Amino acid sequence: MVGVTDLVTNTAPPLRDEAAAAADGAALASGVRIRTLAEVAELGAVARLFEAIWQRAPRNPLVTAELLRAMVSAGNYVAGAFDGPDLLGACFGFFGEPAKGGLHSHIAGVATPGHGRGIGFALKQHQRAWALHQGVTAISWTFDPLVRRNAHFNLTKLAARPEHYLPDFYGPMTDGINSTGDTDRLMVAWDLASPAVRTAAAGRPDRVDAAALRARGAAVALAADPAGAPVAGPADAPVVLVAVPPDIEALRRADPGQGRAWRAAVRDVLGGLLAEGAAVTGFDRAGWYVVAREHSS
Repeated sequence: MVGVTDLVTNTAPPLRDEAAAAADGAALASGVRIRTLAEVAELGAVARLFEAIWQRAPRNPLVTAELLRAMVSAGNYVAGAFDGPDLLGACFGFFGEPAKGGLHSHIAGVATPGHGRGIGFALKQHQRAWALHQGVTAISWTFDPLVRRNAHFNLTKLAARPEHYLPDFYGPMTDGINSTGDTDRLMVAWDLASPAVRTAAAGRPDRVDAAALRARGAAVALAADPAGAPVAGPADAPVVLVAVPPDIEALRRADPGQGRAWRAAVRDVLGGLLAEGAAVTGFDRAGWYVVAREHSS
């Protein structure tokens, strides 16, 4: 099996060597072997893994082995994380504009037996190293801005940064994760060579402290009331905080109406700030997006 370091020649630029070492270290720490996949049987296992995670209807799969085979044959990225013979996680991405200058990471998932081991982080570091070896310096992907753990993973552990708020991006998706509501997404950009991404890859991510920022005058543009419902506030400071609920997936099951209220509130507040030119600079694991506005009111 071929690891990331096997892809990098001795004459590779230092950044590629650094990324490969970070990827191999992350895989070692999580106890898996990560490699790119091309054989139909393995690609079929990836498709089945994604179906087990997302629980889509049988006639509406996320991907098929045939599609993954075509993507791989066209030079795109499919990788799996293995613990012995067991496939515990996988990631799939394809090249986009401009002229293969960027990679869009479409799906990444880890099976329940692999949770809590850092396999998702290891997969993304493998993808970063692979992309840099192809001469690609940016990767994009989307995630649901209401899912707190994903916001923390993407914005803190990986140091990706949101570029656009996309209302109902995929249209209706009936599965075990997205429920039946609107599929709003944040499109993030991962600048693979940035200082923040390099330090995050080394296990030293920049962290933000919403409580400290609030004490220094940050405005709370969206918070939760005592019943857990969203409450909008002023966004009249250079730094703005936007809350998300602790567990939106559980909330959607227990109180669909409140889940829809959070979707609408985050769309209005966070989406509105991004549309005005503000930038998300981080995410506090306690459940706050930190947003920097270009000008205070």
